[in-house]
Amino acid sequence: MKVLITGGAGYIGSTVATACIEAGIDVVILDDLSTGLRSFGEGRNLYVGDIADESVLATLLADHPDIDAVIHCAARIVVPESVADPLGYYDANVGKTIVLLRRLREAGIPRVVFSSSASVYAGETGDGVDESGKLAPSSPYARTKAMVEQILEDASSAGDFRAIALRYFNPIGADPRLRTGLQNPTPSHALGKIMQARAAGEPFTITGTDWATRDGSGLRDYIHVWDLALAHVAAVQKFDEVATDEDPYQVINLGTGDGVTVRELVAAFERVTGEPLPVTETERRPGDQAGAFAIVDRAAAVLQWHAQRSVDDGVRDAIAWAQKLRATR
Repeated sequence: MKVLITGGAGYIGSTVATACIEAGIDVVILDDLSTGLRSFGEGRNLYVGDIADESVLATLLADHPDIDAVIHCAARIVVPESVADPLGYYDANVGKTIVLLRRLREAGIPRVVFSSSASVYAGETGDGVDESGKLAPSSPYARTKAMVEQILEDASSAGDFRAIALRYFNPIGADPRLRTGLQNPTPSHALGKIMQARAAGEPFTITGTDWATRDGSGLRDYIHVWDLALAHVAAVQKFDEVATDEDPYQVINLGTGDGVTVRELVAAFERVTGEPLPVTETERRPGDQAGAFAIVDRAAAVLQWHAQRSVDDGVRDAIAWAQKLRATR
């Protein structure tokens, strides 16, 4: 089996690629390296270009006519940035995906695994949500994910593809063997901000303390990126059992099934480091939500998958990866 991974030199895509290779799946990587690292694609059939680059796509598909499925990870992902630049996000995440899908249809590649997001859910109360939960994406980034899901559902109904949308909750950590990890030195997610605050010797700022959660801070389902990668392997291996000709479009949550508030994430960081972390509090950011955690019964039933690693494991691996990066600079 051979899969094309778009965004395969990025944080999640490169980890997915490693998991696929370890499972005996051949990989081809397409990445424009705007945020991905060339080193993450080395020895993995790396093609440099964005997903709408017709010449790169033509070469890649000609070189690899035996691609069985596509794992579509390429996207811009920063919520505040999407609020400031919605047109850029709709172009990169939706417009260019349409170009990619047309080329895949022409090449006769019918299987698509899409990296979607739990941000498509309402996320109003911090409660658990299953795949039938209310959709209310609250930022341009989240709306691009919902739009691509709709495009894939409609294209699947038309017979162009069969598709599985994997709604990620909140990835943290790194490849446990530290082969790949978060390449962005200043990530916008909570754990990244915690680590930046500790490195700078500054308090960590909790943005929003009046959410309808158990301690007022936002709640997320933090899933270790290696568990997330293994779910992609399962989705590819079981694709034809899950997305059938009779029911060609499927949605599956990927999370731990447990919610962790920002205050609890701070406590996990303190447990792992053995040091206190000062905090301050401020107002919510544009596009923020109270959050939600995944109800993952469907992933267990159809993929025979569930998360194995804890939040503390994710924090520990994220810190180890950051230390490795600093040592190599």
